[in-house]
Amino acid sequence: MFKTFRRENAVEKIFDIFIYLTAIFVLIITLYPFLNILAVSLNDSVDAARGGIGILPRKFSLANYQEIFKYKSIPHAFIISILRTIIGTVTGIVASCMVAYTLSRKDFMARKIFGVLFVLTMYISGGLIPDYMLVRKLHMVNNFAVYILPGLINTWNVIVIRSFMDNLPYSLQESAKIDGASDFVVFMKIVMPLCLPVIATISLFIAVGQWNSWMDTFLYASSKDSLSTLQYELVKVMSNTTASAGQAEALKNQTSASANTVSPESIRMAITIVATVPILVVYPFLQKYFVSGMTLGAVKQ
Repeated sequence: MFKTFRRENAVEKIFDIFIYLTAIFVLIITLYPFLNILAVSLNDSVDAARGGIGILPRKFSLANYQEIFKYKSIPHAFIISILRTIIGTVTGIVASCMVAYTLSRKDFMARKIFGVLFVLTMYISGGLIPDYMLVRKLHMVNNFAVYILPGLINTWNVIVIRSFMDNLPYSLQESAKIDGASDFVVFMKIVMPLCLPVIATISLFIAVGQWNSWMDTFLYASSKDSLSTLQYELVKVMSNTTASAGQAEALKNQTSASANTVSPESIRMAITIVATVPILVVYPFLQKYFVSGMTLGAVKQ
């Protein structure tokens, strides 16, 4: 019996080692692309054109970032992106939670009908032209509201939040109702505090979507510079740099006096870092809620 115990213990140790090695391997292949992009963005463009850069810059230079931030529209666009991310996330969470709470109520007789109608919107869409016509009819073209209202409620977010609410003890709501609490009080004082994990998870999804979005700026607000977002400005910077890609061939013949010249590839890497870092800074604060929110529905009552 002692030998059997030792054999099982050895198997467990081997399995643990295998798990650790697998986790390390996954960590390396996950981090390497990001570190490589960071290294290229911090490397001199002329030197980067030779290739062979790993996770550390071979010839350190901030010229790529200087090229990006020399555009005067970048700081204002950064503020617009922050505003749309914050406002869009807060309003999106409030609206989605209210709809999810309504659909989760057992005394709402039409919740199945409305649930089916919401799901149908995930498969059936009017298309880009009807969307533009609707936005135009609502006078949201060249209006900040176009960043908020069209995507205020996302069906997938509503379904996820509703699934979480369905797992909450309904007796809590019934007890509050007996004590005289209104539906609004139940929603704000009981349901919402218990939904912090799923709220944090969906907030991260909405925030990432708002931060990375640039197509709505291109379609609905491109003619108004004051509404331009950071992502849209970075797309324009990348397009302008790529348009002059013919100069890249001349990099080999340039002298050291023109070392500040940047290449399209280096600009792409720097833009990727600028667009990614803000989300990476926010994520650690939501990580514990994000992990618990992703496991919703794993345990049924």
